[in-house]
Amino acid sequence: MASDTPGRRDDRGDGSASARDSDLHDSTLHGDALHDDDTRNAGPARRTGRDGTPRDTTPRNGTSRTGTSRATGAQGAASPRHGGLGPDAADADLAIYRSRWRAAVRMVLQRVLFRALVRSQVSQTVIVADGVKRLTGAFVVVANHTSHLDAPLLAEGLPRRQARFVSTGVAYDYFFKDWYKRWFVRWMFNAFPIDRDGSRRNAGVSRRLLRYGVPIVVFPEGTRQMTGRIADFKPGAAALATGVGVPVVPAALIGGYEAMPKGRSWPKPGRPPVAVVFGEPLTADPDESVTEFTARIRDRVRDLYTTHHDRILGPAPEPGTAGDGTKARKR
Repeated sequence: MASDTPGRRDDRGDGSASARDSDLHDSTLHGDALHDDDTRNAGPARRTGRDGTPRDTTPRNGTSRTGTSRATGAQGAASPRHGGLGPDAADADLAIYRSRWRAAVRMVLQRVLFRALVRSQVSQTVIVADGVKRLTGAFVVVANHTSHLDAPLLAEGLPRRQARFVSTGVAYDYFFKDWYKRWFVRWMFNAFPIDRDGSRRNAGVSRRLLRYGVPIVVFPEGTRQMTGRIADFKPGAAALATGVGVPVVPAALIGGYEAMPKGRSWPKPGRPPVAVVFGEPLTADPDESVTEFTARIRDRVRDLYTTHHDRILGPAPEPGTAGDGTKARKR
């Protein structure tokens, strides 16, 4: 049963599953228009750079082919134990993302220290579908992008087993060039670098992480919302998930824009309400195109948002009323 109590977790469920390949992906992740620009198969093998960022070592056309029936439960989704995904000798530089002791430290940072900070500033609700709790191995969390609260809300909102190794993509040029920023995002979000300058320095990392069994977070709108409305989704997340053969977890963030809109560096006072809602895992139908799958994912995120919006934030004001940000017309 859904709970209106801030900080309480509410679980429900309704099933999932199926997958197919695609060698196109353009994952848009945490931050302002951050793109994993690997829109083709990964290039020549490269080792770790001086700054510790992973270099692509996946051979061309190295995509695994996996698939499950859509009627199959989420526990049958592709993972290191399903579909042939898992650690590879060529991906030794990714071991840091599945480090057990780092994961233990990160859980303390996220679920004790950072959670206390977040909940001192906002009133948080978490709703998780049953199918999410049954997932093993890698998956792609696809969410609307409301504010800088999104990454911590998603990371601490997932069940512990699914959140253990989850990794969020961040801008290489902003977060990975300065050691202290790199240290923060690596330890707090298990972050991996995303190129937004067209250099392809870190192209293919998201695909390799999924093949290594590391779940990732994707914000396919490409940037934080400017109006509070969900924008169009870029197809990279759907293409990436179907290409590797892992499920998509749709997630709706509610109240983040109202609590901390773009331009603010701290939430508004008064502990405004926010929520993260994780829906049942999705996989593409055998005859479903990447564009169609992208539309279905967006529709699901929007449905989750609409279904829970009024309970979290209250009814939306009618256009033209004083509460909608415009001046009501005098009669």
